[in-house]
Amino acid sequence: MLEVHQFPCLSDNYGFLLHDSESGETAVIDTPEAAKILAEARAKGWNISHIWNTHWHPDHAGGNSEIRQATGCKVIAPAEVEKLDKPDRVVAHGDTVAIGKHTAQVIDVSGHTNGHIAYYLPEAGIAFVGDSVFALGCGRMFEGEPEQFWNSLQRIKALPADTTLYCAHEYTQANAKFALHADPDNTALQAYCAEIDTKRARGEPTVPTELGRELATNPFLRADDAALQAKWGGDAPHETFAALRAGKDNF
Repeated sequence: MLEVHQFPCLSDNYGFLLHDSESGETAVIDTPEAAKILAEARAKGWNISHIWNTHWHPDHAGGNSEIRQATGCKVIAPAEVEKLDKPDRVVAHGDTVAIGKHTAQVIDVSGHTNGHIAYYLPEAGIAFVGDSVFALGCGRMFEGEPEQFWNSLQRIKALPADTTLYCAHEYTQANAKFALHADPDNTALQAYCAEIDTKRARGEPTVPTELGRELATNPFLRADDAALQAKWGGDAPHETFAALRAGKDNF
């Protein structure tokens, strides 16, 4: 069996430990805070065997060196992580990585950064998507272009609707405010936002999220929706996506 252990890191990141009980292997998904990650692994009694990076930003790969030095683990990452630390294995779209007998597919989700990847484990029905997509949001377009980012989101949208998405930040409440501004008549979104407010008032996480719910409520995944295109403009979905992203950047 696979177990995901999620915990807060830094100010608004999440750390994830993916553990296979049969093999005893444990993968860290990104390394926002090395000391916290090592402490959480020790508390669980898990030995870290791998780091799987989604992209190169320091709050995702900055702890690689310290964790590798402490554990002897192997770093699996997109080529762009070489800006911070040399991976043991570089992976790209179409590759697979393994934890025990479980296989994860590497998916290109570039746009936030040009080499951003996600890890999708079809048998477990989970995907670690980094900063490509958030609950009710998506990452800022620091390096990519709108059409590139929209194509990346299309690859996420193509996963089964019941896929659990582990995104890397607790941004949901802020994202919800923009989503309601972008798509105010969406009743599913209104109900979702009310749940989010309740969870955050209790100090509960809003991550992970389910893809099916995001498909119905996340404006960035719905840039091909006729009503949103009419409201935000654009002759093609990537143009509507660009307008939404610019709107969020200035919201």
